[in-house]
Amino acid sequence: MTARSFIEKKRKILSWMLGIILFLLVLFSESYWEQKMVVSDILFLFGVVLVGVATIGRLWCLLYISGYKTNTLIRLGPYSACRNPLYFFSCLGGAGVGLASETLMLPVIILIGFALYYPLVIKAEERKLHNFHGKDFDDYVNVTPRFFPSFKVFMEPEEYTVRPKAFRKGLFDALWFVWLVGILEFIEAFHEYDVLPALLKLY
Repeated sequence: MTARSFIEKKRKILSWMLGIILFLLVLFSESYWEQKMVVSDILFLFGVVLVGVATIGRLWCLLYISGYKTNTLIRLGPYSACRNPLYFFSCLGGAGVGLASETLMLPVIILIGFALYYPLVIKAEERKLHNFHGKDFDDYVNVTPRFFPSFKVFMEPEEYTVRPKAFRKGLFDALWFVWLVGILEFIEAFHEYDVLPALLKLY
């Protein structure tokens, strides 16, 4: 089994493993910047802003993609600005959660993990879309950036058919980053009240 196929098949397991490792790291550590209130406040503020943008962006993507997936080539709304807007906003959300921990180390770790992992996922998904849609997908690739949005070719319809059941099922995933910030705040409170030991300091 190649490294690429392994990552594709174990995608959720790898995501959960990284998530658990980061959670344990946060659980038993505290921010070096905690005593430097201005710095920690700025990091948290930037983190919350990124999480807010990511959550709204993921909901925007969900509105267009819910219930369609591979069967329909979506080229409108956020999918006209880039081919993988859901992953783009997820990247912003991951960085935001990292910054909300009031550290610089966690967002760097998250972004490195994202950069190593998601390009393989994106390539695998694009192969499937190419096999399914052929020339239509090739035309889409020629005018639409893969990851970083460009609004030069942005298209938004006057009306769009949304599938409510599929949209509702995806809401849980779209709001994950908001809940993670809340969890970080609970952990910080547990450290302040000595409920949990802080064994490490993260820069």
